[in-house]
Amino acid sequence: MTRSRRFAILDERDINRETFVEPWPEAGLVVADSPFDPAPSLVLENGRVAELDGRARADFDVLDQFIADHALDLAVAAEAMATPSIEIARMLADINVPREQVLRLALGCTPAKLVEIMRHMNVLEMMNGLAKMRVRRQPANQAHVTNKREHPALLAADAAEAAARGFAEVETTVGVARYAPFNALAILVGTPTGRGGVLTQCSVEESLGLRLAMKGLTTYAETLSVYGTERSFADGDDTPWSKAFLASAYASRGVKVRFTSGTGSEALMGHAEGRSMLYLEARCLLVTRGAGSQGVQNGSISCIALPESLPGGVRAVLAENLLAAMLGLAVASGNAALASRSAIRKTAKLMLQFIPGADFIFSGYSAIPKRDNLFGGGNFDAEDFDDYNVLQRDMQIDGGTRSITEEEALAVRREGARAIQAVYAELGFPPISDAEIEAAVVAHASEDMPARDVVADLQAADAFLAGDQTILAAVEGLQRR
Repeated sequence: MTRSRRFAILDERDINRETFVEPWPEAGLVVADSPFDPAPSLVLENGRVAELDGRARADFDVLDQFIADHALDLAVAAEAMATPSIEIARMLADINVPREQVLRLALGCTPAKLVEIMRHMNVLEMMNGLAKMRVRRQPANQAHVTNKREHPALLAADAAEAAARGFAEVETTVGVARYAPFNALAILVGTPTGRGGVLTQCSVEESLGLRLAMKGLTTYAETLSVYGTERSFADGDDTPWSKAFLASAYASRGVKVRFTSGTGSEALMGHAEGRSMLYLEARCLLVTRGAGSQGVQNGSISCIALPESLPGGVRAVLAENLLAAMLGLAVASGNAALASRSAIRKTAKLMLQFIPGADFIFSGYSAIPKRDNLFGGGNFDAEDFDDYNVLQRDMQIDGGTRSITEEEALAVRREGARAIQAVYAELGFPPISDAEIEAAVVAHASEDMPARDVVADLQAADAFLAGDQTILAAVEGLQRR
């Protein structure tokens, strides 16, 4: 067949290399409005929930029981459930209705009721709702700072620059698990040279994450994943109660706790129970609230390719962000993992959180080049700094970052790298040379850094984690220098 030249060119566009699938509700491959989602219902007997979304207490699974006993405000639940969902949807979109009025009713809504409210809203109305319901006065961002060589001087320099650029939180992770204490230490020491008050974390498995917190090497945690079905929880050897206990353990050390959830995870695990992604996410968010978490990282996060492959997927991601805000949770709204290879499509998705301003618009802006991002890349990275700042200028929107000059960047990068060099020297770790410092100051990515003795670094990291030293030893070392 003779081909249209125009269609042949369109076939080569990035958008036509994406994956698009049709809904399959029985397998949970539907973002919202599954025919298998329950209708909203709530029956109270003697001050207890006797029925939740069509299921009697005798038939509750672990999520139903936890939500019924810990997540719902029963003082307002009857009123909230009796209020027509379209009325609450209109309250969300109406700039004349105060946040507190919506929050009061939302805390009495069951998962199915929350989803039914979203059913009445388009994306513009949801954006209005998110702008009203977010917890923070000013939007912020979380940065990813990692590198393939796990080089401490580069980590500290990149963390310092990220702080100077306005990021409120900096998150690292590891390619080799044994590097965790040193990577956490590097960004914790690096960020204050750029700006004070930036929180840091190291994303690792939960028991190791708690050990890092006990040593004072992290100031927040968000790797506490929750799921919307009982089987998904069981696969992770967890329950809502164990997650609540873990959150309390972090909080007892002064570490801010943010849970992680998001549309699509249960479908990917094969335990969606035929329910829609948004309904299961509503259950996750009520578990998060019931466990006492300060906030949630949601917006499909690393599962983003799945909802984006389905009709309405981007709308559902915005809906889950709004549901979290309605429940009084601080929302880190995704835009972290690569959502699309189409520059137009990924930017359009971002606008749903950028324009209303989420608490954290990016759950992980890659403040380093994508190729150095151990979280698997990012939707935006260090090469997009200027574009993102111009978007803020164009729309007169606070998107959570600031422009800095090259001279300012070089200065804070040098100070951050010298700070971690001093800590390594004071604590007897394998030395960081002046040549490594200078390389880190001007480096773009880890290939610009000299190699280190990996064996010596890992042995020192193991000894530090197993020993009695805490972040106070690093503080003392910095003071001596």
